[in-house]
Amino acid sequence: MAKKRKLLGILGGLGPLSSAYFYELITEHTLAERDQDHIDIILSSRATTPDRTDFILGRSKDSPLGYMVSDAKSLEVYGATAIVIPCNTAHYFIDEVRASVNVPVPSIITETALQIKKCGFRKPAVLATEGTILSGSYQREFESMGMEYGIPDKETQDKISHLIYGKVKAGVVPEPEELYEAAGHMLENGCDCAILGCTELSLIGRKMKENTRYIDSLTVLANTSIKLMGHKTVGMPSYCLD
Repeated sequence: MAKKRKLLGILGGLGPLSSAYFYELITEHTLAERDQDHIDIILSSRATTPDRTDFILGRSKDSPLGYMVSDAKSLEVYGATAIVIPCNTAHYFIDEVRASVNVPVPSIITETALQIKKCGFRKPAVLATEGTILSGSYQREFESMGMEYGIPDKETQDKISHLIYGKVKAGVVPEPEELYEAAGHMLENGCDCAILGCTELSLIGRKMKENTRYIDSLTVLANTSIKLMGHKTVGMPSYCLD
């Protein structure tokens, strides 16, 4: 009998467009010569999962956790040998999701922070939802590594939130210049790189010519996922290369 292959479970829908892009990233960057060389994947995309930021900020009492746990269990029952969550804000719930299953659930936050340190950056700017910033997920990671970081002031955060919610989640992916205008001053005032720490921002990053100062968390998670499944990567940006 053939050896059972690993199966990657993607707990997606948070949001749907970034989940689709994540699947594309894995497919594009897996070294393969034929269909059968690619990674076996099962994608759950529950778009009706309540908004993570609204819950974290107390604007809604409708928690995403029950939906996420249910979907993680379903992915495990289907046969997933590892589960990834292509959403930075959802990291707020990762401990509970991990406790609900018996397979690895790597963190997009941790993997991105580790990659940034490996690249030799000293002070990243965290570009993310208000929920991710308020939860302190990236801040704790960098503090544990003895690193500095920058977070947006209110004016910058409002601009970033508009790009995420007013543009990408509404189906309109703006040009990178809008992100540069919103957050570029952080790179001009002490930060040596910027994290696309929301997977909606990754859709903007997709339009960028390779800019080694902007680190895309979704691409980092795709890199991690490919290697976790025992495959080799191809065509990854320089900040993902070992």
